[in-house]
Amino acid sequence: MSFESPSEIRTEAPAGAPVKPIRLMPWFRERVWGITDLSAFFPDMRPAEPVGEVWYTSKDNETGLGPTLEALLTAHPSILGTGADSAHPHLCPLLVKLIFTSSRLSVQVHPDDEYAMKRHHSLGKTESWYVLDSVPPGEVGVGFREPITPERLCDSAMSGEIVDLIEWRRVRRGDVIFVPAGTVHAIGAGLTICEIQENSDITYRLYDYGRPRELHLEDGCRVSKLERHKPAPEPIVLAPGRKQLVACDYFRIEHLSAAERGWRFSAASPHYLLLMCIRGEGRIDGERAKAGEMWMVPAHGEAFVLEGEGSEWVLTYRSAKAFEGVRGA
Repeated sequence: MSFESPSEIRTEAPAGAPVKPIRLMPWFRERVWGITDLSAFFPDMRPAEPVGEVWYTSKDNETGLGPTLEALLTAHPSILGTGADSAHPHLCPLLVKLIFTSSRLSVQVHPDDEYAMKRHHSLGKTESWYVLDSVPPGEVGVGFREPITPERLCDSAMSGEIVDLIEWRRVRRGDVIFVPAGTVHAIGAGLTICEIQENSDITYRLYDYGRPRELHLEDGCRVSKLERHKPAPEPIVLAPGRKQLVACDYFRIEHLSAAERGWRFSAASPHYLLLMCIRGEGRIDGERAKAGEMWMVPAHGEAFVLEGEGSEWVLTYRSAKAFEGVRGA
C-alpha cells in the first residue's frame, strides 16, 4: 500500500467537492445463510428472503447526495485523498458490511492482491471482523488446527473433512478477528459482524455443506495458506473511549465510544474516513445517526462533531499512521 508524500497532500478541497460527511445508504444482499429479522438495525425492514449482508461502500451504493458512490467518486476523486488506490481511483478501497448469519457460511479463502489482479483485475481481499452480537453456537473457523499439506487440503475440501481441520472458536461481542488474504476461514451461525475488507468480491469456496453453489477448488487450493492462523495484536487504547482494533497494510479499524461531549474531528484530513454507528443514537455534524447508518468523511473536508452519549462507532480508514485529528469535544 502506498500513500502520497506530504508535499502531495492538499490542505483544502477542490472547488465543488463535498466537504461535509456523506451518508451512505445500505444495500441489502440476499444470502441462503442470512436472516429475515433485521429489527436490531433496520426495524422497518421486512425482507421476504433472508438477508445475509448489508453493503455500504460498493460502487453501486447510493449516497445521501443522490448519485451512486462510483458516480460521486468519478466526479470528485479528491474525496478519497491519500486513501485512494492508484489502480482503482474511482473505487472506495474499503468495503464495509454488516453480516447476519443463521447457518454456517462456506469454507472459503480469498486471493491476495497479486493473484487477484492477475486473474480478475481486482483488488485482493484481506478482511477483519468486529463481532457485534453472538448467540450460540456463535463460532468462527480461521486457519488450520495444525499445518497440512497441499494434497490434504484438496482432498479434505472434496470430502468435507476440511470442516474438522480448520480451527473453530466461540466468539462474543467485541471480539476482533483479522483474516489476511490466503487464510482459509468460515463464519458460523448466530453472529452479527461488522466486516471491513479490501473492496473485492472475489471468494473461492472450498466446501459448502452440500449447497448447490459453485466451488472454486483449483484457485482456492492455489492461494490457501496451510498453517495455523496468527491472531492479530491486542487492541491499543489511543485515548479514553478510542481504541485501535486493527492496523495493517490495507486499513485501520477503531472503536469509538461517545462520551457526554462527543468527539471533534479536525478539518482537512489528508484521507477519507468511514464512520458507522453500531450502537445507540447520536449526531454527526448535526445530522441524526442511529445504529446501522454510515457516513463517508471526505478528505480535505470541514471540521465536525460526532456526539451521542453512550453511542458506539466503528471508524476505519487507510493510512500509514493513526489519524491525529480526533479529539474529545
